[in-house]
Amino acid sequence: MRSVGNSWPGAVEIIADVDGNPVPALAYPPLVGTPCVGDVVLLNTTALDLELGTGGYALVIALPERLPEDAPEPGYLVKARYTPQQVSVPGVDAQESPHHAVLADADSIDGMPVVIADLHSALPAVLAGLRLSLPSARVVYVMSDGGALPIWFSRTVARLREAGWLSAAVTVGQAFGGDVEAVTLHTGLLAARHVLDAEVVVVAQGPGNLGTGTRWGYSGVAAGEAVNAVAALGGRAVASLRISDADPRTRHQGISHHSRTAYGRVALAAADVVVPSLDEPLAGAVEADLAALGGRHRIVRVSTDGMLDALRSAPVALSTMGRSLDEDPGYFLAAGCAGRHAAALLEGGTDPSNR
Repeated sequence: MRSVGNSWPGAVEIIADVDGNPVPALAYPPLVGTPCVGDVVLLNTTALDLELGTGGYALVIALPERLPEDAPEPGYLVKARYTPQQVSVPGVDAQESPHHAVLADADSIDGMPVVIADLHSALPAVLAGLRLSLPSARVVYVMSDGGALPIWFSRTVARLREAGWLSAAVTVGQAFGGDVEAVTLHTGLLAARHVLDAEVVVVAQGPGNLGTGTRWGYSGVAAGEAVNAVAALGGRAVASLRISDADPRTRHQGISHHSRTAYGRVALAAADVVVPSLDEPLAGAVEADLAALGGRHRIVRVSTDGMLDALRSAPVALSTMGRSLDEDPGYFLAAGCAGRHAAALLEGGTDPSNR
C-alpha cells in the first residue's frame, strides 16, 4: 500500500500498488482493521473493472498480514449473510436488544412524516427543503439495501451528520453500519420513531443504485414498497418524485419511469406526491406524466420560492448521476419541496407556499 488518504466515520481512502500502478481503494476499518502504509492489501477491483460511476474504488477485502481485532461484543443479527464479508451487528429488534420490549409492542409511527426517495442523492436536498422552516427538526435517515450495504460508503451521510443536519441513521435489510440496525424497513421505521425519537424520517437506498432499463428491474422499485410500509404503520408517506429535463435517457425525462412505476404500480397505499412549481418545458412534461400515478395519491403542489438558495446551502455538493444542481435543478427542487412539505405536516398545517 502506497499511501493513506481521506477518512470519515467507518471508511478510509488508500492508494494501493498493483503491478506498479497506483489504484484508489476504500477500506472499512470496522471490517478489515486500519490500513497502514506498507501493508499488503487484498482487493476487489470489480468497480474499477466495470467502470462503475459511483465510487470508482477498489475495495479492501482484507489486510492478510494483520487481522482486525475481534469485535468488543458479539452482534445479534448477521447481515450480508453467507458472504465472506458477513457481519454480526447488535440488531435493535433482536431479542437480546435492550429495545426489544419496546419494539415487540410497537405498531405505529404515530402519523410521522416519512419522505421517500428513489436515489441516495436526494437525501441532502430533502433536508435542505425541510430546514427552510424547521431547522431544528430531529431527522433520522433510514437506509435500505438497494445500493451500498455499508453506510460507511456514504460521505454524504458522514458530512450531514457532522453538520448537524441528520440526527441519526438506521440501516435495514442487508445494509449495515447505522447507529441502529434493523431487520426490516418496518422495524427500522419503528426504531427511528420509538428508539431514536425521530420527528421526520427520510427513506432512500444507499449510494450505487442498480437499474437495467426495464420497467421493473431497478432497485428503486422499493420506494413503492416503502409507501406501503409507512401506511401499514400509520405514518404519512411523502413521495419525492425523480424528475429531470437534463437526463439524456428518455425514460428518465419528465417524471422518471422509476417514480411512475414505484408510486403508480407498486405503492398500494396513498402518499402525498409532491410536485414542485417549475418553469416550462419541464413543468408541462411533469404534468403530462402525473396521469401515470392515477387517482390513488394526494397531489401536493409546493412552491420552489427560496429553494435554490436553500439547496446551495447544503454541506455537501449536490450531484445526481454526475450532474450538479446547476445542470439538473429540477431533480433537486423536487426533493427539496418534498422536505418542505414534510416540515409543513410536522407543523400541523399546510405549507403556505403551496398553490
